[in-house]
Amino acid sequence: MAAKTNMMPVISKMYCSSAQGVFVVRRRPHAVNGGGFVVTDCSQKVAFRVDGCGILGKKDELILRDGHGEALLLIRRKVRLHMIDKHIVFPAAYEHIIQATVHMHTWNILDRFQENISFIFNQGSMVEALSIYRKWKGYALDYEGSQELVFSLKEPNSCLARTQAIRISTKRTKNKDWDFEIKGYFPDKACSIVDSKGNIVSQIGVKELEELMGSRDLYHVVVTPGIDQAFVFGVIAVLDYIYGESTRC
Repeated sequence: MAAKTNMMPVISKMYCSSAQGVFVVRRRPHAVNGGGFVVTDCSQKVAFRVDGCGILGKKDELILRDGHGEALLLIRRKVRLHMIDKHIVFPAAYEHIIQATVHMHTWNILDRFQENISFIFNQGSMVEALSIYRKWKGYALDYEGSQELVFSLKEPNSCLARTQAIRISTKRTKNKDWDFEIKGYFPDKACSIVDSKGNIVSQIGVKELEELMGSRDLYHVVVTPGIDQAFVFGVIAVLDYIYGESTRC
C-alpha cells in the first residue's frame, strides 16, 4: 500500500494534491506594466492568476486568484522604520551624492539609494541611520470578505539580495522563527522553496521552457505532493514583485 501523503495546507486543503503539480507561469504582455502573471497546469488549464499594481492600481499590493477569477489571497507590503544607535562614515566616493541630497526629505534619499537604509545627515560625513524593514503579509480571503493572516515574508536589503536568506513564516509556526526558505536566486529562475528541515517543497526553473519556446516570459514550477499550491504561488508573486518583474509598475 502506498504511503499516505502528508497534507500541509496554508491557505486551504483544496490546493493540496496527493500528486506532484507541474505548472507553467506566463507573464502577462509587457504592454500592461505591472500586469502580473497567469499559471497553467499540465493540461493548459488556468490554475491561478496574480494581479499586479498595473491591474489593481495600487503599489505594494497583490491579489492571487484561482482559475475562475475568485480572490484567494491579498498580499500587502508594510514598511517600518527602526532607528539604529550608531553612526556611519561615507566613503569619499559618495560625497557628491551627499551634497546633492543633504537637503532632501529622508524618503527621497531612500529612493535615491535604492537600499533598505535611510540616512539623516549630521555634521561632516557622519550620519545616523534608520533601518527600513519591508515585510510582506498574505491574507486568505473567504466568500464573506474576511481576512486571515496566513504567511509573512521579510524583504531582503537590495544590496544583499543574492546572499541574504528570504524566510517565510506561516500560521503553522510554533517554537521557531520560520517555516520555509528560498534557496537560489529567483531572477535566474533557478531556485527552490524548502522547509525548515531542508526538504524541497517547490522548484522554480526556466531552462527547458526557454529552449522550447525561446522566451524568458515562461518558466515552470514543480510543487511537491501535499504542499499548498496556492501558497507557493503567493510566495512566487511576492518574489516577482521584490525583483521588479511582471507584478511591479
